[in-house]
Amino acid sequence: MNVEETIKLEQFLKLAQVTPTGGQAKLLIQSGQVRVNGVVETRRGRKLRPGDRVEAGGEVLIVMSEEE
Repeated sequence: MNVEETIKLEQFLKLAQVTPTGGQAKLLIQSGQVRVNGVVETRRGRKLRPGDRVEAGGEVLIVMSEEE
């Protein structure tokens, strides 16, 4: 059985050290300053999958699985 890995956008921004706290990640997302695959994303619970491209805080990040 293959279970697809996901991570919430808010958690990803903290893990990638774009923001130091979940509260700051929430503000960044809700202010329209985050793009996922080129589209503005305002839902902090948006589930990201390996290969998704996140633009935030002047950085471009690609979601990777733990195996990569």
